[in-house]
Amino acid sequence: MLYRRDLLRLSAVGGLAAMAGMSVAAAQTPAKSRTRIVFLGTKGGPRVETGRSNPANLIEIAGTRIVLDCGMGVSHQLAEAHVPLPSIKYILIGHHHSDHNLEYGNLVYNAWVAGLSTPIHSFGPKGIEAMTRTYWELNRFDVETRIADEGRPDPRKLLIAKDIDADGEVLKTADFTITAFRTPHPPITDNFAYKFTTPDGVIVFSSDTEYNPKLAEFAKGVDVLVHEALYAPFVERLVARVKNGATLGKHLRDSHTTTEDVGKIAAAAGVKRLVLSHLVPGDVDVTDEQWTAGVRKSYSGQITVAKDLMELALPI
Repeated sequence: MLYRRDLLRLSAVGGLAAMAGMSVAAAQTPAKSRTRIVFLGTKGGPRVETGRSNPANLIEIAGTRIVLDCGMGVSHQLAEAHVPLPSIKYILIGHHHSDHNLEYGNLVYNAWVAGLSTPIHSFGPKGIEAMTRTYWELNRFDVETRIADEGRPDPRKLLIAKDIDADGEVLKTADFTITAFRTPHPPITDNFAYKFTTPDGVIVFSSDTEYNPKLAEFAKGVDVLVHEALYAPFVERLVARVKNGATLGKHLRDSHTTTEDVGKIAAAAGVKRLVLSHLVPGDVDVTDEQWTAGVRKSYSGQITVAKDLMELALPI
């Protein structure tokens, strides 16, 4: 597996290309020509426990840093990855389940107290603009006290939120384009997968989703597909621990994609590499071999089971 602390890189044939030391300074200022993903949190769901952190990802393209999803722990995981919080330029939210947005405001606040002075632009399903306003109102006393007492800039001017209400282009810069694609995550319909078109390759994140063959069209031929995964045989072990187990189990089966169905999506799309993340259950001991066995029934390409702080560099 590839871990941030080990600084392993994937080669073009899917093996380990090299293992080398890197200074913190180098980690903070990567080569402009590279695109990378750092999997900050790879467990699905809102429960906070030891082991895997809650959903969050860093995508870095030509030096621009984008955070996709803000589950609990995202600020800490960015610090563990030696990414200065004030260097974040964009935030994307897939949908408004708490394991994807609960630390959205706090991430920006933490960047602010660390010295943020340039705007962060955020995008997410309808509601993110209202959530942003509510967050600053909730923290108005602290913010205004620190502005006056510590001489800090007003953070409310540094977070610019925009609701997404349809498929299509979200953001286009000189270096990359981000495109949204609505995919169902019952009972939530305002839920978006995202495609990142970069100079080094194309990446798609599925977001949480029920089995959706149309995702294969959205991800056709991409270099990397990061897809959520449900290991169905162990769902019972997860739900047995909670009082709402029967209802929770039905939700998991109805609104997520089994490893077998993830394999069908990857095969139909013809992706170069499939990464399994947002793992459910993510706090039960499922081996990499168990995660990939169902996928292999349909998909014969390269597969990686994500781990927290794992780094994947493009081109692969």
